[in-house]
Amino acid sequence: MKLEIKNLSFAYRDHPVLQDINFDTRPGELLSVLGPNGVGKSTLFRCILGILRDYQGEILLDGREARGIAQREMASMIAYIPQSHRPTFGYTVQDTVLMGVTHRLSPFAAPRAEHVRQAREAMARVGVQDMADRSFAHLSGGEQQLVLVARALCQQSRILVMDEPTSSLDFGNQLRVLACVRGLTQEGYTVLLSTHNPQHALTFSHRILALHDGGVAALGDAGDTLTPELIWQLYQVEVDFVDTQQGRVIVPHRGGSL
Repeated sequence: MKLEIKNLSFAYRDHPVLQDINFDTRPGELLSVLGPNGVGKSTLFRCILGILRDYQGEILLDGREARGIAQREMASMIAYIPQSHRPTFGYTVQDTVLMGVTHRLSPFAAPRAEHVRQAREAMARVGVQDMADRSFAHLSGGEQQLVLVARALCQQSRILVMDEPTSSLDFGNQLRVLACVRGLTQEGYTVLLSTHNPQHALTFSHRILALHDGGVAALGDAGDTLTPELIWQLYQVEVDFVDTQQGRVIVPHRGGSL
């Protein structure tokens, strides 16, 4: 499934947030969206997900304008994976993952055996199958995030949208979640992910979309597009790029620019 954004602009009343955004996604890639706070990353995602529909321009899913797609059908195309959170209700991991099939059920219908099988397969793919009967609320942040990825897989959408999925996770869980998500692209999934960490984008992404002042500052392959000059433009921080055996590392300067 292909997602195309053409000349997208959006404003909250008289406050422009996005201006003339153009990009597309490709099956089997992880596209990271970078930019400082308030640049419009979350607004962009809300437009793509159909939450905000009064935008200008086009959002096309396999050539169809997203505004003309009903929410239930949209859920079969794009899955949203939020940041991990502490839920109010004590659902089990399996029940949480099964919520991914609700758009395929009629009102008040219960999941069938085939849906449970799909949920268990999704849990196995992200490595949380042994947690099926545990309370989602009692998991660590990283475990919760993987369960939410499994829920998205159970939704059977080919495009996964993740808004800062590692922002509340410790260092180890950040890497585990991103490695899992990168692995899904090898199965043909498209992942659109926002992050505040340029190193994550450099290490795990195929391509990078950088937003600045409401527009596209850069778009291209991660290794070519993410440069010290771009990081300065986005964050006003001076950095060096250092090549190591494990890949390129971003090293900030110690000084007045920090």
